[in-house]
Amino acid sequence: MASPRETNLAAHTDSQAHNESDRSVRQYSDLDLFFGKTKASKDVGRVFDIQAVKRSVRNLVLTNHYEKPFHPEIGSGVRDVLFENMTPTTAHILTRKIEMVIENYEPRARLISVSAFPNLDRNEYECTIKFYVVNTPTELVDLTVFLERLR
Repeated sequence: MASPRETNLAAHTDSQAHNESDRSVRQYSDLDLFFGKTKASKDVGRVFDIQAVKRSVRNLVLTNHYEKPFHPEIGSGVRDVLFENMTPTTAHILTRKIEMVIENYEPRARLISVSAFPNLDRNEYECTIKFYVVNTPTELVDLTVFLERLR
């Protein structure tokens, strides 16, 4: 038989994952920016917890300065680096820019590591970002973003 502490912990974890009550543990939610409709209300869907933070991190990495209205300071500036020659120094600068934007503007993510690997054949960088979401500190999130210049 499970101890009362284990039962309480299991109930807490279960309520965190599935309960949308105001009294439950904080649950992060964002709009689904792919604009998928919900079946019941035909409204724009929402994404929750880990998926919401992953989308936010991805959007921060892909945002340039002055793109966000009324907040010109928010942005990573990685597109500026993509037009430089592919060298280890450029990959390091790209890594530092990604680290800075996540640490400064995404308080829901606890950053572990960022790595950028140049793919010379496709003229792109494969950026791997590893972090923990503050509400779920036991699950390591691995996000891969491909960065390439468009012009």
